[in-house]
Amino acid sequence: MKTKKYLFGFLIGIVNALFGAGGGMIAVPFLRTLGLSQKQAQATAICVILPLTVVSSVIYYVRGYFTLSDAAPFLLFGFPGAILGTLLLSKLKNSFLQTLFSVFMLWAGFRMAVG
Repeated sequence: MKTKKYLFGFLIGIVNALFGAGGGMIAVPFLRTLGLSQKQAQATAICVILPLTVVSSVIYYVRGYFTLSDAAPFLLFGFPGAILGTLLLSKLKNSFLQTLFSVFMLWAGFRMAVG
């Protein structure tokens, strides 16, 4: 089981770096297979993805893929959004959260497919 966790961790890191935090799309379903509730899986995925995203961001910044002025407006409003989302997580039922996550994944996939 540990080997499976290490392999998924590696895969999550690659997907996260390639698709901009898309590692959560893999992490959440994997964590659910380990027996975590939807809330626990989503919270754990955020905990895992944060350091991965920081590492990727530093490398991308150093290589000139983005500027801080590009990111600033998203960070400015992203922080309050993250706080609100965290507070909402505790209020939502696992079944609703799982449905919402699934719908978001389908919507994101559709948007990517049709351009």
